[in-house]
Amino acid sequence: MSVVALVGNPRSGSRTLAVAEAAAEAVGHRIGAAGPYESVDLSALGPVDGPSPAVVAAMDQVRRASVLVVASPTYKGTYTGLLKSFVDRLPPDALAGRVALPLLVMGDAKHSLAVEVHLRPLLVELGATVPTPGLAVLESQIPRVAEVLAEWADRVAPQVAAVLREEARG
Repeated sequence: MSVVALVGNPRSGSRTLAVAEAAAEAVGHRIGAAGPYESVDLSALGPVDGPSPAVVAAMDQVRRASVLVVASPTYKGTYTGLLKSFVDRLPPDALAGRVALPLLVMGDAKHSLAVEVHLRPLLVELGATVPTPGLAVLESQIPRVAEVLAEWADRVAPQVAAVLREEARG
């Protein structure tokens, strides 16, 4: 079982990357997934609109994940164009049989619905099972993100584990 963080921040070394990797670790630990947890940092790939070997490898890594934490900063009230460009390259139902956990990092709580209104439907469209509400992390929460993620992982891990058990049975 693998847990992968897919990060759509165009800036390398972003806070979104740090939060997503910590989220993957927190939920992975609670569902008993063997670490280390992987990440696909789209900022490191260069342009994602071509068939470069790095983009193809990243797409394969995403499609092999059992659990996918999909993270983006909130841009213009939704996720980044970089993330959208990447997932647009995935074939229909590319995430079928995968559990996806949407996560947005944002400056203002007024954007918190974006995780449910914009990111969740994208993941469902790709065939992922999204068994829990998405997570909106405010920039002001980042200094205590470990605490925020621990509470979140405690809440979502049982649902994620249940879906994974059901997938394994069937």
